[in-house]
Amino acid sequence: MQQTDRSDITKKSGFFLKLVNGVPFILQIITGMLIGIVLAVLIPERQVYISMFGDLFVSGLKAIAPLLVFVLVSVSIARHEANTDAKLKPILILYVIAMCLSSAVALIMAFTFPSTFSMLAAEAQAEAPQDVSTVLVGCIKKAVDNPIGALINGNYLAILLWGVLFGLLFRHARPATKDVLVDFAKIVSGVVRIVIKFAPLGVMGLVYSSCTEAGGFSSLLNYLHVVIILVASMLIIALVVNPALVFAVTGKNPYPLVFTAILNSGITAFFTRSSAANIPVNMDLCEKLRIPRESYSISIPLGCTINMSGAAVTIVVMTMAAVHTLGIEVNFGTAFLLCVVSVVCACGTSGIAGGSLMLIPLACSFFNISNDVAMQVVGIGFIIGVAQDSFETALNSSSDVILTAAANKITEVPKDLDKE
Repeated sequence: MQQTDRSDITKKSGFFLKLVNGVPFILQIITGMLIGIVLAVLIPERQVYISMFGDLFVSGLKAIAPLLVFVLVSVSIARHEANTDAKLKPILILYVIAMCLSSAVALIMAFTFPSTFSMLAAEAQAEAPQDVSTVLVGCIKKAVDNPIGALINGNYLAILLWGVLFGLLFRHARPATKDVLVDFAKIVSGVVRIVIKFAPLGVMGLVYSSCTEAGGFSSLLNYLHVVIILVASMLIIALVVNPALVFAVTGKNPYPLVFTAILNSGITAFFTRSSAANIPVNMDLCEKLRIPRESYSISIPLGCTINMSGAAVTIVVMTMAAVHTLGIEVNFGTAFLLCVVSVVCACGTSGIAGGSLMLIPLACSFFNISNDVAMQVVGIGFIIGVAQDSFETALNSSSDVILTAAANKITEVPKDLDKE
């Protein structure tokens, strides 16, 4: 009798899994979002056991993402053949161009539609600005962090550096050693895919938390103008700048690729708010787009750290809002320098939720804005983070796929992509 009961349970669970797997992943995410909104309406007083799903999901991704980046980069370089064209140079060039254009778009929007923060101090305290060399030295110091500490703390600059070094040395290892490394990479990727399976539940918890946390959307309304500027800038980049880059490189209609990347990568990143956590989703999408593995297996982990168009937008818009609030006169040279520095800062942004906000004080220092005032801007950033960080991560993550595909001259989207 017990064996019969177990057999029935197994059959029912198998049927349930087949039913869930038969639903497109995007639809699962949207369903989780809707359930989260409904629960927030029905149970407005925040319940820990509901928001826990979102916390566990993001924590799980954050925990495994550093190891995933290290292993993927090491394996990709160790297995890379000298006569194989991974298109890394054009990809890196596109990453840099995209971030520079993103900073320029944000600067134009900030000048055309200036935002202000009423809660900031009336006057800025003079403070010696840091130059570009100081920023670069800080990035270099961060890159040579202890590799174990980098994995624990999520220092992706150091993870990339050590991953590249280990990968170069593994190229000279015995074939059996490389096979072990490849198997380990598959295991780590498998663990991440298991975590990703729980994304609908995680999204449900994240949406519920956003709708019920103290201040939530009511606080967002107090800073609606700057939110609109941020979102509008990112939409211009996603729907105009990125397509223009793809067209310039491939000479073909870029929008099928752009919309596919936004739907399959951007939506997931929008809710997880972590570029690093979205790496498995991007790599799976690149595989479906038939991008060469030797190319995307390096460019996607690399992109989650250095391709930060959304972060550049956030740094420029938030800093310029502080500048306008304090009545500081800005000439063209200073504004251009801010664009350049925002790109440098964005390259050092961690691939986790809210990483770009902590770089705002550095940008503010170029205008002699005191650290106290700059940290108030950071606080505002966390208040509007419900929208800002979500759109920023969606732009960052989807751009990784778009630019990688463009560098490989791929714009065609398989008709059965959404069904896989």
